[in-house]
Amino acid sequence: MKLTGKQARYLRGLGHHLKPVVMIGKDEVNEATINATDEALTIHELIKVKLQEGCIADRKDVAAELAEATGSAVAQILGKIFLLYRESEDKKIKLPAVK
Repeated sequence: MKLTGKQARYLRGLGHHLKPVVMIGKDEVNEATINATDEALTIHELIKVKLQEGCIADRKDVAAELAEATGSAVAQILGKIFLLYRESEDKKIKLPAVK
């Protein structure tokens, strides 16, 4: 899934006040974190993921790997936190239209 610049900006605005739902530590991306992220995306559509001190992998690599594993899109990477978005069947978030 690929977001346009306008859509990513919109999601960043919505995600600003969110608290991290998934934490990634020294185990990095494994089956448990993928399942937790998948479940959180199904419920919320837009989630914040935080890399903890024990995670030594590159944040961009972790974000890309988790997004690919869950079929979501990375809306933002800022410090050790990134936003993931995946549209659910309920469509709680209405993205700006693609021209």
